[in-house]
Amino acid sequence: MALQIRLRVNGKEHESSVEPRLLLVHYLRDTLGLTGTHIGCETSLCGACTVLLDGKAVKSCTMLAAQASGAEITTIEGLAATCNSHGSGNGASLHPVQEGFWEKHGLQCGYCTPGMILTATALLNENPDPSETEIRTAISGNLCRCTGYQHIVDAIQYAAKKMAANGH
Repeated sequence: MALQIRLRVNGKEHESSVEPRLLLVHYLRDTLGLTGTHIGCETSLCGACTVLLDGKAVKSCTMLAAQASGAEITTIEGLAATCNSHGSGNGASLHPVQEGFWEKHGLQCGYCTPGMILTATALLNENPDPSETEIRTAISGNLCRCTGYQHIVDAIQYAAKKMAANGH
């Protein structure tokens, strides 16, 4: 028996009929075509599937799409569109966290990058001036197989400074 769900994803309303067992990550990728949300381990260990649900970082591989009904979801595709730090808010410019990953070489192979960026965004929304230890703790649920965490930490520190300068 299918369930009717309604979500707001990257600022756009979606209403769908889904199987009760459908995972949020598969709904985002397969139903909405938002393939920036990666599937890594499917056990919530790696964090590649991290999205923002009502502003909080969640691992979409262990959450049912039906559980997210009524929520606001932000994926990597929608992050720049939600950013007003550059005055546009229309996706024409990168979010400061995306810019930090670009400037500080935090992208590496790119597989973990969407999940890392969304986890970092949730951190900076809650704590705009985190210490290096707080950053490392926040991203500890996201696995970088390139083992290049220092560039990721540098990127998040860059974003924190940029967001503070822009009045976030």
